[in-house]
Amino acid sequence: MKTINAFPAALAALMLVGCGRQSTDKPAGEAKPDVIKMTYSVFFPPTHVQAALAQQWADEIGARTDGRVKITVFAGGALTKADQCYQGVVDGISDIGMSAFAYTRGRFPLLEGLDLPVGYPDGVAATRLANELVAKYDPKELHDVKTLYLHAHGPGVLASKRPVHTLDDMKGLKIRATGFCSKIAEALGGSPVSMPQGETYEALQKGVVEATFCPMETLKGWKQGEVIQSVTDSSCIGYTTAFFVVINRDKWASLPAEIQNVFETVGAEWIAKHGQAWNDADAEGLAFITEMNRTVLPLAPAEQEAWIGKVTPLLQAFADKAVQAGLPGDAFLADLKAGVATARAAKTGE
Repeated sequence: MKTINAFPAALAALMLVGCGRQSTDKPAGEAKPDVIKMTYSVFFPPTHVQAALAQQWADEIGARTDGRVKITVFAGGALTKADQCYQGVVDGISDIGMSAFAYTRGRFPLLEGLDLPVGYPDGVAATRLANELVAKYDPKELHDVKTLYLHAHGPGVLASKRPVHTLDDMKGLKIRATGFCSKIAEALGGSPVSMPQGETYEALQKGVVEATFCPMETLKGWKQGEVIQSVTDSSCIGYTTAFFVVINRDKWASLPAEIQNVFETVGAEWIAKHGQAWNDADAEGLAFITEMNRTVLPLAPAEQEAWIGKVTPLLQAFADKAVQAGLPGDAFLADLKAGVATARAAKTGE
């Protein structure tokens, strides 16, 4: 019997099927790109306004990339704790992270200067100055990540379980503080106890600490107004805590240029949003403790001068230490003080 070669017929059939598919499939060049999935570790609790802004930022990135980027936010330190967040981004545990420089004390010797008690007038000014100084000095300590933007709260005040009117009242007071703020507490005669915000409510409640340095917003945002009795308005030495939003360098390098541009654009817009959110939250914090009949204690003019005198040596000590490490501490401090002076003058003139 003669064998029939079936290959030509099969090939013809495949070609017909292929032609049929070409009539319905999109050309390869029009294929929908894969979704770029990222994780974002945020130390603020989910109910905090800054965590809400982080989620809105992530949503905006998704919208402006037409869904090409999907960022999942893990608030409340669910992915990495506050003091692990930065290293977590470096190591790729999360793609993006938001936490405070102060939670990894000693790692950011130049940016520690952002937290100095220079009398920041509000969160808008603190946030703007933080971004301007990082852009100008491009500190090497941030070169193991890509910095997206920074933000910083309004002037820190002293919230306590008993009234504090003078420096004498500060002697031996157990004060929750982090980073450079620990030095402020010590300079004023207090006994600093280092801990993150997430542990402070219980520490105040149980008497582990008797007071905390914090922005006014914390009294509502972290509910700490429930466990204190008074607030000393020490904004004359108002410090801030600077927060980073950073992305893993390899992840950043893997993004197409047009996606990177979206991150840059949205990040620039969110700087102002964070600053204003800090201001609004401070106002809400004040309203919160007022409703709870907590007492706000102004410092007498002479006492203000005394508090300023106690912390002033810390400013030059920071600059000297930075210079010894080969960093531009004097120039950084000069720019910071000039920026704060300009911001305070502008606020006074409002």
